[in-house]
Amino acid sequence: MTSPNTTQGAADPIQSYLNKGLRNYWYPVAPSWQVGDAPVGITRLGDQIVLWRDKEGKVRALEDRCPHRGARLSLGWNLGGSVACWYHGIEVDGGGTVTKVPAVSNCPLEGQKCVKSYPVEEHAGAIFLWFGDDAHKEPAPLVLPEELVGEEYASFLCMSHWKCNYQYAIDNVMDPMHGAYLHATSHSMAEGDKQADMRVRKTETGLMFEKIGQRDVNFDWVELGETGCLWMRLAIPYKKKFGPGGNFGIIGFAVPVDEDNCQVYFWRTRKVQGWQRDAWRFMYRNRLEGLHWAVLEQDRYVLESMAPNARDHEFLYQHDVGMTRVRRMLRQRAQQHFADLDAHRAQVASATPAAAEAGHSHA
Repeated sequence: MTSPNTTQGAADPIQSYLNKGLRNYWYPVAPSWQVGDAPVGITRLGDQIVLWRDKEGKVRALEDRCPHRGARLSLGWNLGGSVACWYHGIEVDGGGTVTKVPAVSNCPLEGQKCVKSYPVEEHAGAIFLWFGDDAHKEPAPLVLPEELVGEEYASFLCMSHWKCNYQYAIDNVMDPMHGAYLHATSHSMAEGDKQADMRVRKTETGLMFEKIGQRDVNFDWVELGETGCLWMRLAIPYKKKFGPGGNFGIIGFAVPVDEDNCQVYFWRTRKVQGWQRDAWRFMYRNRLEGLHWAVLEQDRYVLESMAPNARDHEFLYQHDVGMTRVRRMLRQRAQQHFADLDAHRAQVASATPAAAEAGHSHA
């Protein structure tokens, strides 16, 4: 399979960059339970990464490459503060510095920072990494939606691998109208009109795309937020028979794996506390989780069936306004990243001769 916009991307460096994954954001990369004692290898935004937990239980993240010969560090051992390569036993700490080369005494590789490290945070049962480029190595503050950090909410994390570009997953969530058709036979999206006028309005953190004249009937609105990460929020109205807590909230992330694959992270949330929280969690696990997976699988099946270059042959209409607004925003961010990198490289280039001249003056 080739990536979407392959033809367009080849002639358009901005689109090619977007296809691989938009950097300078935090992304969830794995559920917390996935990383235990043994190193774990993953691929996100085309980067091969090794994750492990140190002696304090904190997650560490490095480029999955031994600096000696390039073997995967994820095949090795967790030594707590460092990971040891299976091939020759070289040890690399959580900052990417080689701490030990056991096969050679006084090896000059020891003490050198040779491997890229990633800033890590862990929240709401997931591990988040910062994917900064050379101009944005310092991470932006990670501000998550209140549903993921507020004590008054209960949530379940659902993660799935989709064989499509992550941009298709974003398009899908930014399209509320598909709920009345694709999910019409589901337990929660059979109600409401199958025609609607849509509008976009700005919010403090991004934008809201919503149906005009219909709310709390079906999948009637979706919000995109940009708060150090890119998240999407929506709510599905729930009848009382589905338990306490009002509307069923969803917080979603589309995470690039490579140009042809992504992972989707959906936190299913309700505003419940005390015994109602316990009742909701029990009901979700025993009655609702399977129904929700059925809805998610409908999305996956349709997106994976689309031609890789489907975006090159679209005829969009009014219901697609929110989706096209987000596409435009992401493209603007990519253009800004290119400009920032150009400025960073120019600054480095201009500083290099001055540094060399200063070195000669002290000789």
